[in-house]
Order: sequence, then C-alpha cells, then structure tokens
Amino acid sequence: MMKKNFKKRPPREEKEFDQKLVDLARVTRVTKGGKQMSFRATIVIGDRKGRVGFGIGKSSDVSTAISKAAKEAKKTLLSVPLKNETIPHEVLSKFGAGKVLIKPATKGRGIKVGGAMRVVFELAGVPNVTGKILGSKNKINILYATFEALKQLRK
Repeated sequence: MMKKNFKKRPPREEKEFDQKLVDLARVTRVTKGGKQMSFRATIVIGDRKGRVGFGIGKSSDVSTAISKAAKEAKKTLLSVPLKNETIPHEVLSKFGAGKVLIKPATKGRGIKVGGAMRVVFELAGVPNVTGKILGSKNKINILYATFEALKQLRK
C-alpha cells in the first residue's frame, strides 16, 4: 500500500521574465601566480510585452555567472515603443566596432534580424522588425549597440 501522508510541493511561481543565454565564455586572467579561469555569461531577459534588458556576469562557476548576469539584466530593463506591431522608425546605432541598423517592417513580416539582435526582439515581443548588423559581429558590442538604438526610439 502507498503512504498517503506525502508532502505536497508548493506550486511553482511563474517567472516574470523569460531569459536566454546569448554568450558563455571561459576567460582567463594571468597573474604572477599563474592563470585564473573564470566564466563570463551574457543574458538577455524580456517579458515579451515590450520590456527587455541584458546583463553580463562573471564568476568562477557557470551557474553563478548566469545568476549574476540575470540580476544585472533586471537593472538595465527598458521598454520598447511599438507602433502597428513594429518599431516606430528606422534607427542606426554604433558601439565600438559594432553597428546595427534597425528598420520597421510590415505586418506579417516577422523578425528578420540576425545574431544577438534576434534574441532581443524575440524577448521584447516585437513581432515585425528588420535589421542588419554592420561592422563587427561581436555579440556583446552588438547587444550594447542594439540597446542604444532602442533608447533612441520615440513614439
């Protein structure tokens, strides 16, 4: 016979934000005592309703680096203005050697952007947008440039 006095697990709370790991790198710091390895995690979070953010976290183990990145991402949240299910106007932004060009797209077109920009628009909940990465395709610089472009958007 089965025991009937088992403990019920409390219901799992719904997460406010979805998160995606964009980049995970093992980085090395060279000191007098030798090489010190650590991990750098880059995460994009969003609620698919117009709010999105990203963060970078470093730690000696992967899970701590990811949680640090998620914590930082919540601090950098910004809202994306939408007009007819797309962005209101064309915008060009640059960070380092990474340049991004983001254009509005007609309804039904979908997310036509590549690399790290695609994750940002998916998690922001922008259904139709077109974009192009110009210059360097470094994921972190592209994320910074994309967020600079999103800050330039006005309704």
